[in-house]
Amino acid sequence: MKRLIMILAMLASPAMAQDFSEGSEAKTWNLYGESPARFEAKVVDILCEMTGDCAADCGGGTRQLGLLRKADAVLVFPNKNAQAAFTGAALELAPFCGKEVEVDGLLITDADLGAMNVYLVQKIRTLGDAEWTAANRWTKEWAKANPEAKGKGPWFRRDPRIKAQIAAHGYTGTGAEAEKPFIQDWFE
Repeated sequence: MKRLIMILAMLASPAMAQDFSEGSEAKTWNLYGESPARFEAKVVDILCEMTGDCAADCGGGTRQLGLLRKADAVLVFPNKNAQAAFTGAALELAPFCGKEVEVDGLLITDADLGAMNVYLVQKIRTLGDAEWTAANRWTKEWAKANPEAKGKGPWFRRDPRIKAQIAAHGYTGTGAEAEKPFIQDWFE
């Protein structure tokens, strides 16, 4: 509990107003509350950081990863990579589990919505490395993992996990029969 209180205090600290834009080459998304941000951090398993429930290799792809920022010890939540779809941050960070890195991307801050320290990682490198790694592998890795889902259109329209959820619970999550009147009223 002490650890959780400490982390929540760090998230609410005045240090979060710090400017991390110096040296950033991040491409804008024109999102409300975005600012370019380049900083050093340690790639961590968020569940491990917050609860002490730690798994080997940051969960091996089963857990959300975070960036424990070096400048102020704030836990930053990377929820997007450099691709157009809002996907991929954990996959991009996984090879850097437990390592000290430098990241460049966009930091989203909107106090009214409670969005603090949300990060869109565009490139990453291990501290000391000269070369950056572009954070854009997600769709290629998804395609490798789902060869049966080849085709045109957005990946999520073909994803077997999503299709299974729709088959089991319908498009709205209320069940195929329960949503029929809604679909008929709105889409037919």
